[in-house]
Amino acid sequence: MTITLNHTIVVCSDKHESAAFLAGVLGLEASAVWGPFISVVVPPVALDFIDVADYQAATSDAIAPQHYAFLMDEEEFDGVFGRIEASGIAYFADQFLEEAGKINHHYDGRGVYFRDPSGHIIECLTQPYTGTPHGAEKGRWSGALDQATEG
Repeated sequence: MTITLNHTIVVCSDKHESAAFLAGVLGLEASAVWGPFISVVVPPVALDFIDVADYQAATSDAIAPQHYAFLMDEEEFDGVFGRIEASGIAYFADQFLEEAGKINHHYDGRGVYFRDPSGHIIECLTQPYTGTPHGAEKGRWSGALDQATEG
């Protein structure tokens, strides 16, 4: 059997809001509530959203912002990016959220970053990241943003 990621838990301030936000931006559906979770399936992986109060009852941990990256084709990216712009969501070309209102073109594709309602960083990209992006010095990110463009 090949090992694949099946699901991950996303701790958030409001599972309904966070699941609806991500599902809406990606053009997907959120599931019905199942126990303490609401899932958004991005095949083959399920993101199981849980309220921080329910999570803390089991762990005592607070929300730690995470990074979730979604690889998609160009047509799907157009739809996602259109929903980001139409919703007025702040977006960035970089994972540090410094290049506002821009997207990147790493590996001859397109990428965009934005925050969900609980502060998690969501990335949408059209080419998988492997190695050093075009224009970046090896081992550094500073040059990678040279290819950032206005949305």
